[in-house]
Amino acid sequence: MTDESLTADLLLAIDVGNTSIAIGLFNGDELAATFRIATDQDNFADEYAMLVLGLLRTTGIEPERVHSAIMSSTVPPLLATFREVCQRYFKVEPLIVGPGIKTGIRVLYDNPREVGPDRILHAVAALDRYEPPLVIVDLGTACVFDAVSRDGDYLGGAIAPGIGLASTALFSRAAMLHRVSFERPDGPIGRNTAHSMQAGIFFGYVEMVRGMVNRFRAELEETPGEATIIGTGGYAHVIADEVGCFDAIETDLNLDGLRLIYEANQ
Repeated sequence: MTDESLTADLLLAIDVGNTSIAIGLFNGDELAATFRIATDQDNFADEYAMLVLGLLRTTGIEPERVHSAIMSSTVPPLLATFREVCQRYFKVEPLIVGPGIKTGIRVLYDNPREVGPDRILHAVAALDRYEPPLVIVDLGTACVFDAVSRDGDYLGGAIAPGIGLASTALFSRAAMLHRVSFERPDGPIGRNTAHSMQAGIFFGYVEMVRGMVNRFRAELEETPGEATIIGTGGYAHVIADEVGCFDAIETDLNLDGLRLIYEANQ
Protein backbone atom coordinates (compact mmCIF):
# COMPACT_ATOMS: atom_id res chain seq x y z
CA MET A 1 0.00 0.00 0.00
CA THR A 2 1.39 3.42 -0.95
CA ASP A 3 1.16 6.58 1.09
CA GLU A 4 -1.14 8.15 -1.52
CA SER A 5 -3.76 5.39 -1.18
CA LEU A 6 -4.22 5.94 2.56
CA THR A 7 -6.82 8.02 4.34
CA ALA A 8 -5.78 11.11 6.26
CA ASP A 9 -6.39 9.56 9.68
CA LEU A 10 -4.28 6.47 10.35
CA LEU A 11 -4.41 4.49 13.59
CA LEU A 12 -1.19 3.17 15.12
CA ALA A 13 -1.79 0.03 17.22
CA ILE A 14 0.93 -1.31 19.53
CA ASP A 15 0.71 -4.51 21.57
CA VAL A 16 3.72 -5.02 23.83
CA GLY A 17 4.19 -8.68 24.74
CA ASN A 18 6.79 -10.47 26.83
CA THR A 19 8.72 -11.76 23.81
CA SER A 20 7.71 -9.54 20.91
CA ILE A 21 5.95 -6.27 20.16
CA ALA A 22 3.27 -6.25 17.48
CA ILE A 23 2.81 -2.98 15.63
CA GLY A 24 0.01 -2.33 13.17
CA LEU A 25 -1.13 0.61 11.11
CA PHE A 26 -4.83 0.76 10.28
CA ASN A 27 -6.30 2.52 7.27
CA GLY A 28 -9.91 2.52 8.44
CA ASP A 29 -10.77 -1.14 9.09
CA GLU A 30 -7.90 -2.38 6.94
CA LEU A 31 -4.56 -3.41 8.45
CA ALA A 32 -2.27 -1.53 6.07
CA ALA A 33 1.06 -2.59 7.59
CA THR A 34 2.24 -4.80 10.43
CA PHE A 35 5.63 -5.39 12.07
CA ARG A 36 7.04 -7.36 14.96
CA ILE A 37 10.13 -6.45 16.95
CA ALA A 38 11.78 -8.13 19.92
CA THR A 39 10.84 -6.99 23.41
CA ASP A 40 13.74 -5.52 25.37
CA GLN A 41 12.98 -3.74 28.63
CA ASP A 42 16.39 -2.06 28.55
CA ASN A 43 15.69 -0.16 25.33
CA PHE A 44 14.99 3.56 25.59
CA ALA A 45 12.10 5.30 23.84
CA ASP A 46 14.53 6.77 21.30
CA GLU A 47 15.80 3.29 20.40
CA TYR A 48 12.31 1.91 19.90
CA ALA A 49 11.36 5.01 17.91
CA MET A 50 14.25 4.43 15.51
CA LEU A 51 13.07 0.85 14.95
CA VAL A 52 9.41 1.77 14.47
CA LEU A 53 10.04 4.77 12.22
CA GLY A 54 12.52 2.81 10.13
CA LEU A 55 10.10 -0.07 9.62
CA LEU A 56 7.26 2.30 8.84
CA ARG A 57 9.26 4.03 6.13
CA THR A 58 9.99 0.69 4.42
CA THR A 59 6.28 0.62 3.52
CA GLY A 60 6.39 4.08 1.98
CA ILE A 61 4.14 5.47 4.71
CA GLU A 62 5.22 8.71 6.34
CA PRO A 63 4.83 8.91 10.15
CA GLU A 64 2.97 12.22 9.77
CA ARG A 65 -0.02 10.22 8.48
CA VAL A 66 -0.56 8.78 11.97
CA HIS A 67 -3.22 10.82 13.75
CA SER A 68 -4.19 8.47 16.58
CA ALA A 69 -2.80 5.56 18.56
CA ILE A 70 -3.81 2.81 20.96
CA MET A 71 -1.58 0.48 22.92
CA SER A 72 -1.61 -2.35 25.41
CA SER A 73 1.21 -3.99 27.32
CA THR A 74 1.83 -7.08 29.43
CA VAL A 75 5.22 -5.55 30.32
CA PRO A 76 4.40 -2.61 32.65
CA PRO A 77 7.78 -0.82 32.38
CA LEU A 78 7.37 -0.50 28.61
CA LEU A 79 4.00 1.21 28.86
CA ALA A 80 5.63 4.55 29.63
CA THR A 81 8.34 3.92 27.02
CA PHE A 82 5.90 3.48 24.15
CA ARG A 83 3.69 6.28 25.38
CA GLU A 84 6.73 8.51 25.00
CA VAL A 85 7.34 7.13 21.49
CA CYS A 86 3.78 8.07 20.52
CA GLN A 87 3.97 11.52 22.08
CA ARG A 88 7.43 12.58 20.87
CA TYR A 89 7.66 10.96 17.46
CA PHE A 90 4.04 10.70 16.29
CA LYS A 91 2.66 13.72 18.19
CA VAL A 92 -0.35 11.76 19.46
CA GLU A 93 -1.55 10.76 22.93
CA PRO A 94 -2.19 7.00 22.86
CA LEU A 95 -5.30 5.42 24.29
CA ILE A 96 -4.06 2.78 26.74
CA VAL A 97 -5.97 -0.45 27.29
CA GLY A 98 -6.54 -0.86 31.00
CA PRO A 99 -9.13 -0.64 33.79
CA GLY A 100 -12.02 1.66 32.96
CA ILE A 101 -11.67 1.48 29.20
CA LYS A 102 -14.67 0.35 27.13
CA THR A 103 -14.13 -3.06 25.55
CA GLY A 104 -17.67 -4.05 24.65
CA ILE A 105 -17.27 -7.38 26.45
CA ARG A 106 -18.32 -8.40 29.95
CA VAL A 107 -15.47 -9.95 31.95
CA LEU A 108 -16.60 -12.58 34.47
CA TYR A 109 -13.18 -13.21 36.01
CA ASP A 110 -13.20 -13.09 39.84
CA ASN A 111 -11.10 -9.94 39.60
CA PRO A 112 -11.34 -8.45 36.07
CA ARG A 113 -8.25 -6.30 36.74
CA GLU A 114 -6.14 -9.48 36.81
CA VAL A 115 -6.92 -10.40 33.21
CA GLY A 116 -4.03 -9.61 30.87
CA PRO A 117 -4.96 -7.05 28.20
CA ASP A 118 -3.81 -9.43 25.45
CA ARG A 119 -6.49 -11.93 26.49
CA ILE A 120 -9.19 -9.27 26.25
CA LEU A 121 -7.90 -8.10 22.86
CA HIS A 122 -8.16 -11.65 21.52
CA ALA A 123 -11.67 -12.11 22.87
CA VAL A 124 -12.91 -8.79 21.46
CA ALA A 125 -11.49 -9.49 17.99
CA ALA A 126 -12.69 -13.11 17.93
CA LEU A 127 -16.23 -12.06 18.88
CA ASP A 128 -16.21 -9.57 16.01
CA ARG A 129 -15.55 -12.41 13.55
CA TYR A 130 -17.18 -15.53 14.99
CA GLU A 131 -20.35 -16.57 16.78
CA PRO A 132 -19.78 -17.69 20.38
CA PRO A 133 -19.09 -19.86 22.27
CA LEU A 134 -15.39 -19.56 21.51
CA VAL A 135 -12.15 -21.12 22.66
CA ILE A 136 -9.05 -19.04 21.88
CA VAL A 137 -5.67 -20.77 22.05
CA ASP A 138 -2.72 -18.38 22.13
CA LEU A 139 0.55 -20.22 21.52
CA GLY A 140 3.07 -17.54 22.36
CA THR A 141 5.38 -16.88 25.32
CA ALA A 142 2.75 -18.62 27.41
CA CYS A 143 0.23 -21.17 26.20
CA VAL A 144 -3.06 -19.46 27.04
CA PHE A 145 -6.57 -20.87 26.65
CA ASP A 146 -9.50 -18.45 26.89
CA ALA A 147 -13.22 -19.13 26.90
CA VAL A 148 -16.05 -16.91 25.67
CA SER A 149 -19.55 -18.00 26.58
CA ARG A 150 -22.54 -18.42 24.29
CA ASP A 151 -23.70 -15.00 25.54
CA GLY A 152 -20.41 -13.37 24.52
CA ASP A 153 -18.99 -13.02 28.03
CA TYR A 154 -15.31 -13.55 28.76
CA LEU A 155 -15.27 -16.40 31.29
CA GLY A 156 -11.56 -16.96 31.96
CA GLY A 157 -9.19 -19.70 30.96
CA ALA A 158 -5.95 -21.50 31.65
CA ILE A 159 -2.28 -20.57 31.42
CA ALA A 160 0.67 -22.92 30.90
CA PRO A 161 4.33 -22.36 29.99
CA GLY A 162 4.73 -21.61 26.30
CA ILE A 163 6.56 -23.92 23.91
CA GLY A 164 9.64 -21.72 23.68
CA LEU A 165 9.71 -21.05 27.41
CA ALA A 166 9.41 -24.72 28.36
CA SER A 167 11.98 -25.77 25.76
CA THR A 168 14.50 -23.20 26.96
CA ALA A 169 14.05 -24.34 30.56
CA LEU A 170 14.70 -27.94 29.51
CA PHE A 171 17.83 -27.05 27.54
CA SER A 172 19.26 -24.84 30.29
CA ARG A 173 18.52 -27.07 33.28
CA ALA A 174 19.49 -30.48 31.87
CA ALA A 175 23.26 -30.63 31.36
CA MET A 176 23.24 -33.49 28.85
CA LEU A 177 20.41 -32.15 26.68
CA HIS A 178 21.29 -29.71 23.90
CA ARG A 179 19.06 -27.27 22.09
CA VAL A 180 17.02 -28.72 19.19
CA SER A 181 14.75 -27.06 16.66
CA PHE A 182 11.01 -27.12 17.28
CA GLU A 183 9.60 -29.22 14.47
CA ARG A 184 7.53 -32.33 13.93
CA PRO A 185 9.67 -35.49 14.25
CA ASP A 186 8.95 -38.68 12.32
CA GLY A 187 7.15 -40.24 15.27
CA PRO A 188 6.67 -40.14 19.04
CA ILE A 189 9.30 -42.78 19.85
CA GLY A 190 12.69 -41.10 19.54
CA ARG A 191 15.68 -43.13 18.34
CA ASN A 192 18.23 -40.57 19.50
CA THR A 193 18.33 -37.77 22.05
CA ALA A 194 17.49 -34.95 19.62
CA HIS A 195 14.57 -36.91 18.18
CA SER A 196 13.36 -37.81 21.68
CA MET A 197 13.36 -34.14 22.75
CA GLN A 198 11.54 -33.06 19.61
CA ALA A 199 8.96 -35.79 20.15
CA GLY A 200 8.40 -34.84 23.76
CA ILE A 201 8.06 -31.13 23.06
CA PHE A 202 6.07 -31.31 19.83
CA PHE A 203 3.66 -34.15 20.58
CA GLY A 204 3.46 -33.18 24.23
CA TYR A 205 2.10 -29.74 23.34
CA VAL A 206 -0.14 -31.15 20.63
CA GLU A 207 -1.81 -33.44 23.17
CA MET A 208 -2.04 -30.67 25.76
CA VAL A 209 -3.81 -28.39 23.29
CA ARG A 210 -6.19 -31.16 22.21
CA GLY A 211 -6.94 -32.17 25.77
CA MET A 212 -7.50 -28.64 27.05
CA VAL A 213 -9.71 -27.76 24.08
CA ASN A 214 -11.85 -30.84 24.78
CA ARG A 215 -12.17 -29.88 28.43
CA PHE A 216 -13.15 -26.31 27.52
CA ARG A 217 -15.72 -27.63 25.05
CA ALA A 218 -17.22 -29.86 27.72
CA GLU A 219 -17.79 -26.84 29.97
CA LEU A 220 -18.93 -24.46 27.25
CA GLU A 221 -21.25 -26.56 25.13
CA GLU A 222 -24.62 -28.12 25.64
CA THR A 223 -24.00 -30.10 22.47
CA PRO A 224 -20.41 -31.17 21.63
CA GLY A 225 -18.83 -29.63 18.54
CA GLU A 226 -20.53 -26.23 18.63
CA ALA A 227 -17.72 -24.05 19.97
CA THR A 228 -15.41 -22.36 17.48
CA ILE A 229 -11.74 -23.01 18.23
CA ILE A 230 -9.35 -20.23 17.22
CA GLY A 231 -5.57 -20.48 17.24
CA THR A 232 -3.24 -17.51 17.43
CA GLY A 233 0.34 -16.76 18.47
CA GLY A 234 3.70 -17.56 16.93
CA TYR A 235 3.53 -21.34 17.30
CA ALA A 236 -0.08 -21.84 16.16
CA HIS A 237 0.81 -22.56 12.53
CA VAL A 238 3.53 -25.03 13.54
CA ILE A 239 1.21 -27.44 15.32
CA ALA A 240 -2.12 -26.59 13.62
CA ASP A 241 -2.18 -29.59 11.26
CA GLU A 242 -1.23 -32.07 13.96
CA VAL A 243 -3.66 -30.67 16.53
CA GLY A 244 -6.52 -30.82 14.04
CA CYS A 245 -8.99 -28.94 16.25
CA PHE A 246 -8.53 -25.34 15.11
CA ASP A 247 -11.39 -23.95 13.07
CA ALA A 248 -9.30 -20.90 12.20
CA ILE A 249 -5.84 -19.43 12.67
CA GLU A 250 -5.90 -15.67 13.23
CA THR A 251 -2.48 -14.03 13.16
CA ASP A 252 -3.47 -10.47 14.06
CA LEU A 253 -6.21 -10.91 16.66
CA ASN A 254 -4.37 -8.62 19.09
CA LEU A 255 -4.08 -5.77 16.60
CA ASP A 256 -7.69 -6.09 15.44
CA GLY A 257 -8.76 -6.09 19.08
CA LEU A 258 -6.89 -2.82 19.61
CA ARG A 259 -8.66 -1.24 16.63
CA LEU A 260 -12.08 -2.35 17.84
CA ILE A 261 -11.46 -1.07 21.36
CA TYR A 262 -10.22 2.24 19.99
CA GLU A 263 -13.42 2.61 17.96
CA ALA A 264 -15.54 1.71 21.00
CA ASN A 265 -13.97 4.57 22.96
CA GLN A 266 -14.53 7.32 20.40
